[in-house]
Amino acid sequence: MDNFLRENIFVILSNPSSSENIGLVARGMKNTGYRKLRLVLNRPLSKHVFKTAVHSEEILKNAFIFPHISEAVKDMNVVFASTARHRKNFPSLDLEEAVEKMFAFSSNTKIGLVFGNERTGLVSDDLRHSNYRFSLPQAEEQPSYNLASAVLLTLFQLFIKSNPQKKSKERTSLISRKQQEECIRLIIKKLENKKFIHEQNKKHVIDMIHDLFGRLEMREKDRRLLLAVFSKGVDKREKQ
Repeated sequence: MDNFLRENIFVILSNPSSSENIGLVARGMKNTGYRKLRLVLNRPLSKHVFKTAVHSEEILKNAFIFPHISEAVKDMNVVFASTARHRKNFPSLDLEEAVEKMFAFSSNTKIGLVFGNERTGLVSDDLRHSNYRFSLPQAEEQPSYNLASAVLLTLFQLFIKSNPQKKSKERTSLISRKQQEECIRLIIKKLENKKFIHEQNKKHVIDMIHDLFGRLEMREKDRRLLLAVFSKGVDKREKQ
């Protein structure tokens, strides 16, 4: 199995409601060779999670718990969010496209795979902390997969794509998600100062900005350029 993906893929569950599902996710991770689990929870893990985590208890014991999605992804370089619903302001890749992108990154790229609550899925605030959204192929009659099934299907696709030929491809080195979001926040602040963003369009425009700049696969030179444009170029116009 490709060590790059095994060591750099982080499964992140945002507010899962079922303890049994958390255990099943750990089991699916063990089946496919992935071990790094993060949980966005406002409660400690209960003993029920271990009942379904057959032979994968160490994944649960080593899992990190965060109070908010922003904390769980801040040290990631790129974040992929799984969603069954297609949202107007958040274009979605199919699973195959998402996997191909993951294999294109450099060996030090930390990749977060975010999955939402069983009932609501990922909300807009969760999606704002991602670079890409992806969906799993399914029959139209069934609206969404079970959480544990969605994680397993995603990791299995990564698992079967892991082969020696992929290692020779040139990969892109990205900055952390925290740095990306700091850059996006500066852009939003500058646009608010210019009154381009106002109360009537705020949510819609901010969603679009997160989607636009979130899809940049932001490198350090991209961040420097954006900071220069919005810190110097916009400031100059503000003084006129």
